Amino acid sequence: MAKTIHSMIRVLDEDRSVSFYDKAFGLKVADRLDFPDFTLLYLSNAESGFELELTVNKGQTEPYDLGNGYGHLAVSVDDIDAEHQRFEAQGLAPRKLVEFAPAGEVIAKFFFVADPDGYQIEVLQRGGRYK
Repeated sequence: MAKTIHSMIRVLDEDRSVSFYDKAFGLKVADRLDFPDFTLLYLSNAESGFELELTVNKGQTEPYDLGNGYGHLAVSVDDIDAEHQRFEAQGLAPRKLVEFAPAGEVIAKFFFVADPDGYQIEVLQRGGRYK
């Protein structure tokens, strides 16, 4: 069986991105691989073995065009209300809390936040299929 181990995104400013992912999700740099033209940073926390790989292309000065193909990353948390308040207090600009109930029953409670490069991250209340 295949095991998912990481997802990669390109970021413009290493320090800004590392700070955001630490502040927002407690992700710390687990490994750093520096090459002449780019740097790879692997971020993780004790909650999961899955890593977020940040690629910093040296010499890139313009923001990346995210195009129309990127959707979002998703994380789950124990207390969505407390996390939303924490994000607001940290100045991370979370969007409004949403209760998703397409057939009248709430199946998900979540909010979105954008990282410094514009990547969207969905923060979901842990439970049901969102473990």
